[in-house]
Amino acid sequence: MIGNAEQLENAVWLLCVAALWGGTNPFIRQGSKGIENIKKDNAIKQFLYELVFLFTNLKYLIPFVLNQCGSILFYITLSSADLSLAVPITNSLTFIFTSISGKLLGEHIGSKETYIGMVMVIIGVSLCVISKL
Repeated sequence: MIGNAEQLENAVWLLCVAALWGGTNPFIRQGSKGIENIKKDNAIKQFLYELVFLFTNLKYLIPFVLNQCGSILFYITLSSADLSLAVPITNSLTFIFTSISGKLLGEHIGSKETYIGMVMVIIGVSLCVISKL
């Protein structure tokens, strides 16, 4: 059984994962703009040109690397985290961080119901964490 302090520590690490994943999603989306304009005559050329486009574009590459750091942190944290906490914390909070970062970048994130939903997700995740302590 995992102790309370370790559970809380894992929850904090999973929050960091969600922040890395969600915080970088809008930047990855913005950094990949223009890829749809690449048109080549066969699938292999198309794939290679798209890879070159993405990996020579720092607006895409930096958020992508940070996003992958979140994946590494998630993998490491899973070794000691309770899966019944790991999945809801990361998936639901990733959505919230994506919405917040998108809003900060000028994207439209929805109506007041979206914000109410975010608050409810935070409450739900908090209840999950508290129930495990």
